[in-house]
Amino acid sequence: MLAPIVRAAAEQAPETEFTMLSQQRFADLFADMPANVLFQGVELKKQSLPEIIRGLGAFEYVADMHDVIRSVVIRNTLRLKGAKVVRIDKGRKDKWLLTHGRTHTPLKRTTERYWEVFEKIGITKDPRKTLEIPSQMVRSGIGIAPFAAHEGKIYPIERMERVVELLSRKGERIVLFGGGKREQEILDRWAERYANVESLAGRKSMREELEIMRGLRIMLTMDSGNMHLASLVGTRVISIWGATHPYAGFLGYGQSEQDCIQRDLPCRPCSIYGNKPCHLGDYRCLDFSAEEIAERVWKACNEKQQA
Repeated sequence: MLAPIVRAAAEQAPETEFTMLSQQRFADLFADMPANVLFQGVELKKQSLPEIIRGLGAFEYVADMHDVIRSVVIRNTLRLKGAKVVRIDKGRKDKWLLTHGRTHTPLKRTTERYWEVFEKIGITKDPRKTLEIPSQMVRSGIGIAPFAAHEGKIYPIERMERVVELLSRKGERIVLFGGGKREQEILDRWAERYANVESLAGRKSMREELEIMRGLRIMLTMDSGNMHLASLVGTRVISIWGATHPYAGFLGYGQSEQDCIQRDLPCRPCSIYGNKPCHLGDYRCLDFSAEEIAERVWKACNEKQQA
């Protein structure tokens, strides 16, 4: 979610040098940035926090976009070296009120919170430059990313297989995205069972997956990382929401709430990240028929084609 904001800020302040400090595995997200953006990757499993800090240079400003213990230590150390520190306001109190049923109104989007940090430095938001969407290109295929980090955000896998089956009958190429070994095994089985279906799980780098997403007509995802990856390349996303809710501010950048499939239940959202077990025990928030999901995707796919 941060990558398009960094790009826009760098474009609007070309005289400023930006150093993006993050895990090395996210380097592909910043591979095609303006020349004034430097990516500095770290390996958290191999490098200690003091080692990471020693590898940093001197900065005029430190923009903490994460505000967790690790980033607090880094920013405070650099503050002692003379850097001015600005940090994100994550709205933790408002999110607590949302997940505990005390309020049910949309919160500020996380991308807006990122922009507020840059504005504290003096980089003013220009909404015309915050998202590059390829307009003149031929798109084909439907992408499906059926997994997420937590159970409360994952549409039942057996029903998702039925969605894949229904969409494959349309004759459109289906591209499956996933990560770990278990996910790869599931997606490989689907690719073998159904026509026009291809699994990329374990076969492509993140950068290669982004390029493939860029050419798709539509993506079907959970509230997950793949939703945000599709946002980076301007591909429309139909997203399924369970325990979490777009109101918390984590909808993909440039995506529309009209493309969110969700149930209006008094218990939603019960979690910001979807990492809490369902207190009702049945995840009724994810109770959609496969036919309903497939129809929604196919309709959006045709809308995109006509546009």
